[in-house]
Amino acid sequence: MINQSSLPVLLAWNTAFTVLAIILGVALIAIIVLSILGKRMQKKQAENEVAMQQSAQTMSMLVIDKKKMKLKESGLPQIVIDQTPKYMRRAKVPIVKAKIGPKIMSLMCDEKIFPQIPVKKEIKAVVSGIYIMDVRGSRNNLEAAPVKKGFMAKIRDKATSVVNSEKEKSKDEKPKSKKKK
Repeated sequence: MINQSSLPVLLAWNTAFTVLAIILGVALIAIIVLSILGKRMQKKQAENEVAMQQSAQTMSMLVIDKKKMKLKESGLPQIVIDQTPKYMRRAKVPIVKAKIGPKIMSLMCDEKIFPQIPVKKEIKAVVSGIYIMDVRGSRNNLEAAPVKKGFMAKIRDKATSVVNSEKEKSKDEKPKSKKKK
């Protein structure tokens, strides 16, 4: 038989177990739905990538400027801004302003190649519409931009240099042994 004093404890455990089971069920359903949506989006992206590769052209251009800016400030055509999903309109995207032939155009760029694009130099780029997919040097090879160190990496480097310099100082100052005679 169940004691009257243990009844509230059992009800609390039963309620906690029910709430936990509901939360786990909802989380499991959310994971399944997200995985299905993720697979669909991957297929769609792969199809778009193939279509972009088919329509790509190699162009020679003089890069005037490059920045990461919001789409509304970028100078891209209004139709491009209208077709962009609303959640992406506020995000900063890499924009390259370049002179292609007699025209000065604003082009979007792939995040991976954005650091490689030199400013005020002529390059050959693989372009699909207004999207730069790949960059090659026109007259000379493109050198990769140096990787920027984060705040913590800079602090770590300073700390190791201080520790190393103190070790060198301690090696230089050999301890003198005192001999008693």
